[in-house]
Amino acid sequence: MAQPLMPHATAAWLVDNTALSFEQIAEFCGLHILEIQAIADDTAATKLTGRDPIRANELTHAEIEKGAADPDYRLTMHKEPDPVRRTKGPRYTPVSKRQDKPDGINWIIRNHPEVSDGQISKLIGTTRTTIAAIRDRSHWNMANITPKDPVTLGLTSQRELDAAVAKAQKAAGMEARVDTRLDGDREALIVELRAEREQHARDAEAALTAAEGGETVSDELFPGIKDPFKH
Repeated sequence: MAQPLMPHATAAWLVDNTALSFEQIAEFCGLHILEIQAIADDTAATKLTGRDPIRANELTHAEIEKGAADPDYRLTMHKEPDPVRRTKGPRYTPVSKRQDKPDGINWIIRNHPEVSDGQISKLIGTTRTTIAAIRDRSHWNMANITPKDPVTLGLTSQRELDAAVAKAQKAAGMEARVDTRLDGDREALIVELRAEREQHARDAEAALTAAEGGETVSDELFPGIKDPFKH
């Protein structure tokens, strides 16, 4: 069931300005009847400023009169409030990381000059004015700005950065760059994993052989001890 945009404030207005029952107000506002009682008794945690549902176009005078005339009548909302949507804006960055933004911007500008200011703004959550100042080195703190990977700084994710770079390179007609910085490490890791797997196989084979020839091994290691289970 639809509810008023501000249920507590609406309930306060209905308590003060209508003859509706607490049950009717509670059901219309989506509140517990004890909350309505507290509002009526002025014992709510904070004194509420009423919100007129008629002016908000959520109720009509006729609907309120129907409810006042019949305690069993359930109010019907005239027009549901528009859903509140978060407007698009700069990415939120924790206060502790905001001082790192110029370093991250500088890194992108230096390593990926094809990425536009608009893309950087979305990635880092900053203004184009700041980006332009860093590009032309007119930023007030330019002497202390050093290029640092924004992913390492926690300002964006590697996936988002890679997507922005790929999009910028495609728009500029550039061939997508292939990151080969870790190729040597990958090959070394593959060799190491293969060697470990082969060593595990040899160890397992040796253990199986020892288990199958366990009696001989026991006699060779402890020649003076007689096996109590041998007859």
